[in-house]
Amino acid sequence: MHLGVITDGISRDLAHALRVMDDYGLTHAELQFIGDKEVGDLTRQEEAAALALIRAHDKRVPCISRHLFARLKVGEVRPGDATHSAHMDALKRCIDMADRFDCPLVRIMTGKKEMILWGYHGAEVWNVAKGAWDAHLELIAPAVEFARAAGKTLAVETGNGTMVNSAFTARRLIDDLGAKDTLGVLWDPANNCWCGERGFPDGYEELRGGYIRHIHIKDVHADAPRATLEVRPMETGDLAGQFQPMAEALRADGYGGAISFESVYHNGDGDFEAGFHLNIGRFKAIFGDPEDTGATAQGR
Repeated sequence: MHLGVITDGISRDLAHALRVMDDYGLTHAELQFIGDKEVGDLTRQEEAAALALIRAHDKRVPCISRHLFARLKVGEVRPGDATHSAHMDALKRCIDMADRFDCPLVRIMTGKKEMILWGYHGAEVWNVAKGAWDAHLELIAPAVEFARAAGKTLAVETGNGTMVNSAFTARRLIDDLGAKDTLGVLWDPANNCWCGERGFPDGYEELRGGYIRHIHIKDVHADAPRATLEVRPMETGDLAGQFQPMAEALRADGYGGAISFESVYHNGDGDFEAGFHLNIGRFKAIFGDPEDTGATAQGR
């Protein structure tokens, strides 16, 4: 397994983020925001500068992670309309960027969540958001078709507040589209806490058999009745006790992709880089070499 980080969780200054990655021996730099721009919006000159930095630091880019198709309102956005076309254009730019960066994956996300998609024994009449899932498939299908023609692989993230907010819905999306050749899962088990799906073993079992293409790791505490989400240090949130068996299962099943630490914790002062330093040793101990738990830089 290859360990990395979403670089803007350390800093949007890519040069600084890569230097910090060097300190911890992280090899895979997932790109989301660089400077004041999201991936897919950089000029060719800015891309070239970023690529030169990545090569100078001997990093690989596992995923181009733009928020493509994120939280579109199902039923209001239609395939081919102005909003959908803007996302498709951004997808094409990200696929082109992935080619130039020798990157195997482009992330997509999904529309704004309708809470109840399927139901039985009366719920199908009174509670289900009728037609929402099929309308959502129609929004994602053109992206899959374009990526397939381009010979690229997409990874749909299990996200908060999105139609795909669990391992179950991610797998169903892929199966319903018949797209396992082109569409995999970017599994973020912490995001799935909100809908009550336990990351391990439940979420992991849903995705066994080659569905997982990329992974994000963080820890959270979800309090749905109070509509509150709290990011916590690793192993102090809802995923406490699940990371180690998760890592062991991934190794046993031969997962050879990347795992990105998602540095979205701060202690109240807004300093996400400090949150990275606090958590990265434990992340490495669990998902990488258990004996390599800290930084190599002086003073860390």
